[in-house]
Amino acid sequence: MRGKVVLITGGAKRVGAAICRRLHAAGANLMVHYRASAGEARLLSAELNHARPSSVALIQADLLDTPKLASLVEQTLATFGRLDGLVNNASSFFPTPMGEITVEQWHDLVGTNLMAPLFLAQAAAPALKKAQGAIVNIADIHAERPLKNYAVYSIAKAGLVGLTRTLARELAPEVRVNAVAPGPVLWPDGEAFDELSRQRIISHTPLRREGTPDDIAVAVHFLLAEALYVTGETLDVDGGRNVSI
Repeated sequence: MRGKVVLITGGAKRVGAAICRRLHAAGANLMVHYRASAGEARLLSAELNHARPSSVALIQADLLDTPKLASLVEQTLATFGRLDGLVNNASSFFPTPMGEITVEQWHDLVGTNLMAPLFLAQAAAPALKKAQGAIVNIADIHAERPLKNYAVYSIAKAGLVGLTRTLARELAPEVRVNAVAPGPVLWPDGEAFDELSRQRIISHTPLRREGTPDDIAVAVHFLLAEALYVTGETLDVDGGRNVSI
């Protein structure tokens, strides 16, 4: 990854920050997108730029503002002069029980999890083709096994897996497109998963533990930098949970 440039959405904290640290340690320069996490983004940028000056830049955007998505790519090119990788990590996640789903919830969940990755990929495609680059989408194991009371989220992630396969064909042979599907890695903020729910999920995970953000970051690095004959695939990083549900 040395000298290569990666645009990462939702990179300021949680799994996104772990991906940033892993790729940066491998030598990549980063354009880190954030929406509201300005403080976390500045701290991460300061940390990584201290290790390697002028290697990280920040860009703020609401991914639901579709007409402005191309500007993320344009600013990356203006700052670093190239684009080798796109990591679509940013995601909305909240319950939408049947009978209570609203149009606003649909637009939020589908917009961040599916529509933004599509239009970012479209905007990035010319630069990625020039660089023989790659895209990694952060999906979810619930794309294949829907999560109860999270209908719209599950639909959106299923669409993202479909988008991954579609883009792999559309952008070949110059650009590889793959996805990572995390299992129980970081519990969402709020009280949606209490301690009993968490232990129940872990008990159905063959490795009998939660994953870590770095487990996801390692997989993203692999798909960007090492899996040069892999495209259109979704890699489950879930402690084996997909084989026991």
